[in-house]
Amino acid sequence: MTTLTIMPSGKTVDAPEGVSLLKLINGVDPAEHTCSDACHLFVLEGRKGLSKIGAEENGKLDMIVGVGSKSRMACDATILGTEDVTVEVLTFV
Repeated sequence: MTTLTIMPSGKTVDAPEGVSLLKLINGVDPAEHTCSDACHLFVLEGRKGLSKIGAEENGKLDMIVGVGSKSRMACDATILGTEDVTVEVLTFV
């Protein structure tokens, strides 16, 4: 099973395939989530272990200040189960 490491706390959780980063980090199902820039995070390691960025996620990222090449939206990125992933959580409200 894939491991998700959440920085800056260093907390690790088992990350089953197909589960969103939002659910793993915050316990919130993306279907019950109102997306905002609050679920923006950086993927530090294991980018290939996450689903590809789709058009909808790209649109969300385009609206956020401070986006970089490691940026993802926790509500859109899901675990593929191919490698461990480390993310840096910026803010979660």
